[in-house]
Amino acid sequence: MTTTPGSAEPGPSTATPPPAGRHGLGALTLGAIGVVYGDIGTSPLYTVKEVFAPHTGVPLDTPHLIGAVSVIFWALMLVVMLKYVILILRADNHGEGGGLALAALAAQAVEERPALRHAVLMLGVFGATLFYGDSLITPAISVLGAMEGLELVTPALAPHVVPITVAILVGLFIVQRFGTRFVGRFFGPVIVVWFVTLGATGVVHIIQQPAILAALHPLHAWHFLAERGWQLFAAVGAIVLALTGAEALYADMGHFGRKPIQLAWTGLVLPGLALNYLGQGALLIGDPSAIANPFYRLFPEAALLPALVLATLAAIIASQAVISGAYSMTQQAIQLGFLPRMAIRYTSARERGQIYMPAVNWALLAGVIGAVLFFGSSSALAGAYGIAVTLTMMITTVLTYFVVRRAWRLPAPVAIGATAFFLSIDALLVAGCAVKLFDGGWFPLVLGLLLFGIMTTWARGSAMLRRSIQRHGIELQPFIDGLDPRSLNRAGRTAVYAVADPTTVPQALLHNLKHNQVLHERNVILTVVFHEVPWVPMDRRVEVMPLGRGFWRVSLNFGFMNTPDVPKALALTRSHGLDVPVFETSYFLSRETVVPTPGGGMANWRERLFAAMSRNAGGVVEFFRLPSNAVVELGSRVQI
Repeated sequence: MTTTPGSAEPGPSTATPPPAGRHGLGALTLGAIGVVYGDIGTSPLYTVKEVFAPHTGVPLDTPHLIGAVSVIFWALMLVVMLKYVILILRADNHGEGGGLALAALAAQAVEERPALRHAVLMLGVFGATLFYGDSLITPAISVLGAMEGLELVTPALAPHVVPITVAILVGLFIVQRFGTRFVGRFFGPVIVVWFVTLGATGVVHIIQQPAILAALHPLHAWHFLAERGWQLFAAVGAIVLALTGAEALYADMGHFGRKPIQLAWTGLVLPGLALNYLGQGALLIGDPSAIANPFYRLFPEAALLPALVLATLAAIIASQAVISGAYSMTQQAIQLGFLPRMAIRYTSARERGQIYMPAVNWALLAGVIGAVLFFGSSSALAGAYGIAVTLTMMITTVLTYFVVRRAWRLPAPVAIGATAFFLSIDALLVAGCAVKLFDGGWFPLVLGLLLFGIMTTWARGSAMLRRSIQRHGIELQPFIDGLDPRSLNRAGRTAVYAVADPTTVPQALLHNLKHNQVLHERNVILTVVFHEVPWVPMDRRVEVMPLGRGFWRVSLNFGFMNTPDVPKALALTRSHGLDVPVFETSYFLSRETVVPTPGGGMANWRERLFAAMSRNAGGVVEFFRLPSNAVVELGSRVQI
């Protein structure tokens, strides 16, 4: 079954579908703490240590400790609080957030300018590909950073840090098939304990060295940055580690809503993070030797093992958040027409966001294990971490401008001024991470560019395939008008023919007539259209047009967050005068074998890549939830 990405809205719902299975602001806020803030919550494991690493050139003395902690605090305030919590969370696409949702919203805002709309959408797709780099590095650096605490428990365990990390990650990916519904109940409480622990340990050391509170004054941050000279970017590249996970605030908005995410940040997450970073600074003022691992040195020796267990749980939860995000991002990309179909398993009947994608899961596992083995330590991984995140932040700022200016209709000086302010911060963060390009920063960039090439090749190839089918197809309405039903055997059932172009005769129908010499009593020419909105309400799901002589044209409209359950949607045609009985319907699918043609619309290697992806695309039956015992699949060869 071929799907058609749509750009026009068929009348999206004005209401955000409530997260199923969760009730009340308190429960939503607890869930947001567990899922949304797991990534940024594990940043204290390695950030301060990296700021004072030898390559940054930052001296380990009191003025520079105050300055560095001040920069971290104000980065959290400006980037996370002001940009994401206050501004970006308002740019929701009918309740949904994330790179592709924002790109779709920005594309709609400039729909009257096709070239700009295409550029905006491609920018959003590139930002989405960078998320996969984050999905590889976050589990690796979080779990590895937590496990490095074993070296403090006993140095004899140092050689076992990497093997134990790999074992934990393998176990984490293996249990993905069971879904996160059960484990998710513990996410919130564990992360609440984590943030309370972060704040409490920080307070203990702040009391011992209250001079660190000077870091709350922004002038210390300014002086720290101004005095760095050419080494500014190295320091910023380390400080940006404190911001990783900020995009999750926006990406997970559809699961929890804006207000719970904002309440969780202001009520628990920001205080916990700020106090812990201040506490690490205070610890280092009194004991500079603690720089070997300032996070774990916050704890007394007797509490090291419990701290290690808690940090490991927090790291696993942070990893779970980006793994689940990768599933959701892939599902959105498939339904927007940028990736071929893949098997999607729904692991919960109550939670709409609970899905499992085997292909994505095992690809991520291979990449994460490769990253752990290749880099070997959280410090080495820190070189790869950051550039993908900061580029995504910059892309988010650019896309938000089109929403603020075109959709919200704010005055140009306000929109341009706000965008320029945040872009200047983003540019500094990107430049700081760019100096780590050859120390591992290339890793997420190369991955993102490869995925961008794959996604654009699939989108372009799919469009070429549809044009080829249309160019060589037979026009549907004249074909129907020319049929003589009396000369054909009529099967007393309903036949559903899935097509990408509803104006041409389905190849499966022609094969049916030629080889079986039979025409069904009711023939449905079906097109599935995915729109650039998250949700299409049920009252706009179906469009039915009678074509005469037992033929109907049916369009099913889905948003990129809807589950494309075709039989369930076809049941809605009854109110339009067309009955599609479940047990008397056969689905005829045409599976196209793509034949690359020299001199076509794409480079030959891209056409071959598209043909390979088309051959290996996931099953139509599972993706559209068709009854497997009612499907007839017929093949055809199509040149592009």
